[in-house]
Amino acid sequence: MPIILHSKGSRERKANIMNNHVFYPVLNKKYPLIVKAEGIYQWDDTGKRYTDACCGAVVSGIGHGVKEINDAIKSQLDEVAFAHRFKFTNRPVQELAALIAELAPADINWVSFMSGGSEATETAMKMAREYWIEKGIPSKYKVIARWQSYHGNTLGALSMSGHLARRRRYAPMLAAFPHAAPCYCYRCPFFKQSSDCGLECVQNIEEIICQEGPENVAAVIVEPVVGSTLGAAPPRDGYMQELRRICDKYDVLFISDEVMTGMGRTGKIFAVEHWDILPDMICLAKGVSGGYAPLGAVAVREKIHAAFRNGSGRFAHGFTFGGNPLAAAAGVAVIRYVLDHRLADAAAQRGQSLLDKLTALQAKYPAIGDVRGLGLMTGIEFVADRSTKQPFDPTLSLTDKIVSKALENGLMLYGSAQCADGIQGDAVMIAPPLITTEEQLDEIVYLLDKTLEQVLPA
Repeated sequence: MPIILHSKGSRERKANIMNNHVFYPVLNKKYPLIVKAEGIYQWDDTGKRYTDACCGAVVSGIGHGVKEINDAIKSQLDEVAFAHRFKFTNRPVQELAALIAELAPADINWVSFMSGGSEATETAMKMAREYWIEKGIPSKYKVIARWQSYHGNTLGALSMSGHLARRRRYAPMLAAFPHAAPCYCYRCPFFKQSSDCGLECVQNIEEIICQEGPENVAAVIVEPVVGSTLGAAPPRDGYMQELRRICDKYDVLFISDEVMTGMGRTGKIFAVEHWDILPDMICLAKGVSGGYAPLGAVAVREKIHAAFRNGSGRFAHGFTFGGNPLAAAAGVAVIRYVLDHRLADAAAQRGQSLLDKLTALQAKYPAIGDVRGLGLMTGIEFVADRSTKQPFDPTLSLTDKIVSKALENGLMLYGSAQCADGIQGDAVMIAPPLITTEEQLDEIVYLLDKTLEQVLPA
């Protein structure tokens, strides 16, 4: 039955009604209407082109409008679009699980599916809790995360997240999980320099495990490269290996949140491969389907699956669209595209080139305090005083101004405001699709340079 509008209105009136009923995240902002996307570009309804230098929210890893992915989704749509996971399985979800298991390190052989990154990290949190119940150690329930981290927007995922600005309004509703110091070399919380660093930040995780009691700690969760809250901050050499040792020492699960870093973004299929470590769980989303469908996953080691298999035989958790055939078909096609086109290798090569170009910009602008990243996940942090690393006054909203001006110039950047301590600090991420060419990197840096000239103080 057609919807009857309370108007005799014209096409313009109907368009306005349609537009005005969306509850946008920023209510007083005018959003361009995107009508076309191809490669690293998107176009709005006025014909203006935007260069996607951040894959939206570091999502569109293989770029937009790839025919192979569209064809895979259309083909699956002709077969079956939805199958309830408690009653059926389906071919795409089986194929996707097998593909992820084949690519994952060592005995990470089992994959649970959901619809996005917050669902993935929350699933990992609950799976870690249930794992210890299955093992007969029900006292283990706490998950240790880090300050200046971000693991998602559901209440469980936000409880793990350590970003004050994101947590503040919901703090009374959040679980009281402990947080350790970040691995943030530019602003070391222990005031160390590279020459005298003793990995105090990872030792802080061990201290917190001991303070909370190892018998109460179920897991530690970290982003291998911290994304939206630190602007692409990679760990210091030795950090991840030491964290694995600590988790083993106290019988604590190690969860790697690769929602942003997974599927080639950092120059490896999984970021943990850079340090040759084996986490107990890997959380995936974003790049695993490249934005072509809502998809998240948690891949786990054999020992975790065995605990459930040999115990209750059930994991009492899930989401309606977990294991959706359309999303899984998109995931299979995207991963195959990454592999067939060697896009992880491309990210490593282009990422170094991008870092070099951003470092050249740093020489031009005194307000650029740090340039960092791994692969095609790079960031720039801005400071009022480079010698002291003093952040800009947060009332200036510098990150928002840079991101907004860049969009006016046809460049999409990912803002990382409050990066210094969750209250102040300004940064942006540049994380273009893995298909980005050298010429397109030059175009991105040109538009970024133009933007910074217009926004940064003289």
